[in-house]
Amino acid sequence: MIADPWFWALAIPAVALTGISKGGLGGGAAVATPLMALTIPPAQAAAIMLPVLCLMDIAGVRAYLGRWDRRILRIIVPAGVLGSLIGALTIRAMSDDWIRILLGSVALGFLGWTLYPKRGFSAKPGNLAGWFWGALSGFTSFITHAGSPPVMVYLLPQKLDKQTFVATSLVFFFALNYAKIVPYLWLGLFDARVLATAGLLVPVGVAGIYAGLWVQRRIDVRWFYRLIYALLFLTGSKLLYDGITGF
Repeated sequence: MIADPWFWALAIPAVALTGISKGGLGGGAAVATPLMALTIPPAQAAAIMLPVLCLMDIAGVRAYLGRWDRRILRIIVPAGVLGSLIGALTIRAMSDDWIRILLGSVALGFLGWTLYPKRGFSAKPGNLAGWFWGALSGFTSFITHAGSPPVMVYLLPQKLDKQTFVATSLVFFFALNYAKIVPYLWLGLFDARVLATAGLLVPVGVAGIYAGLWVQRRIDVRWFYRLIYALLFLTGSKLLYDGITGF
């Protein structure tokens, strides 16, 4: 188990925010790995988060059972798995500093994409676009667990109803996260310390899900998003700076 108190000071709120986002608020999952990567190697942070995400995904998929769009999933799931495979084959060629740069760029890119007005989504993108954005999402998700922006570029123009949209997104990331398990084992990212640390963080994530269900009905969610955006900006900037200056 990781003993660094600074890690736990960041990991517990990071996982709690991820759980709250999966409880219905959205947007918080992108911040967990960047926050942890401020105190431990980025690949180790991603490995710790994967078992936590896999267990939290089960609850989300069960809540929206059968409400997803099968046609879209037949495109983006294989594409996402292909992107994850590319991530598995290239991550060994990346130093910790390169991964910090990628993490920081994805965090700031996610922030920019979220805040930028979406006015251009009129025509539905075709199957090739689904493969491209799905694969890019799988690649970024493999390394940073932040694959949402690429696949949303494809999903948003589909103009799905809210439940179908949420369910389709949940199943996509459920499939991606479970597809990462074997490559993570192959890369040797799971060791006793990682699994013990992840085991202690799982209850925090589950509690976060229930907190998210409570929060979305009682609190102005704009404050939650402001916190997430501030954390993304600070952690993304710090990781990008550390990665660039680390060369």
